[in-house]
Formats: sequence, C-alpha cells, structure tokens
Amino acid sequence: MMWTEEKIQQELTGKFAFLDGKIKLQRPRRLWVDAPAEHFDAIFSHLVRQMDFPVLLTITGLDETSQFCVIYHLAQLEGIVCNLKVVVPKDNPTWKSVGTFFPGGIIYERELVDLLGLKIEGLPPGNRYPLPDDWPDGQFPLRKDWKRGGEAAIKEKAS
Repeated sequence: MMWTEEKIQQELTGKFAFLDGKIKLQRPRRLWVDAPAEHFDAIFSHLVRQMDFPVLLTITGLDETSQFCVIYHLAQLEGIVCNLKVVVPKDNPTWKSVGTFFPGGIIYERELVDLLGLKIEGLPPGNRYPLPDDWPDGQFPLRKDWKRGGEAAIKEKAS
C-alpha cells in the first residue's frame, strides 16, 4: 500500500480511537503522534510491523520541566516521518527499550540514560554514552534543573 499522511492518520485513529485529535500533520511527509504511555507498545508495533515504518532515525529526549518526553522518529522508505511522542513522569523516569525492534536504537537509549537520567528497562549492559565513564553519578546535563559543576568534579579527579 502506498501511504499518505492522511491515510496514516486514518489508519491510526481507526485502529486506536483514543488517538483522535492526537495526530498532527505538521507539513508534507511529517506527522506527530502523542501516544498515551499505556498504549505505546501497541502503537509502536503497529507503525513498525503493519504500516511500513522500518527505519528508526533517532530518539529524542526532552525535559519539559514537569515531565520528560521521549520522541521516536520513525521513517518509511518513501520518506514519510512519524514522530511518536510519549510522556515519562519525572518522579519515576522509567521507560522501556525498543532494542528488540531496532538494535541500533540502543545508542540513543544510552543517551537518554546519560544525559537525562532515564532508566531504560531492557537496555543491555554496556559503556556509557556519550558522557565519559568517570562522569559523576547523578549529574544529567540535559535536565533543566542541572547546575554546572558536574564537569568540575571530573577535572578535580584528573588533577
């Protein structure tokens, strides 16, 4: 099937009625979907397996002060990009890995851990990324409430 932005929107709202009003057509070939956390797995799987979104471009993490948002940028080979956004609460910043769908996405998930302090369930053990291994624990430089000084602890250790 040749997908258009409108067909994608119709398919998603037909399958997931609660998405009605939660899908924005930003511009040609760009959609934004606000996914409820409890339905994320079903929506993500449907996009990847049923709607021909075989490419994970990247994962973006945002600190929106009162909550975190994780955005999965999925693409079709024809060039349509669907940005699937989910809210992760700040008081329990735990989310799940999509590594079973996209093993290469693990590097983006490590960024969420290092830079925002999210806990990613199912993320296999590995090196930190992109921060150095001696970066101080509990210092997450992309959080809005982060205060400079974490990097000073590293310089002191090196001296």
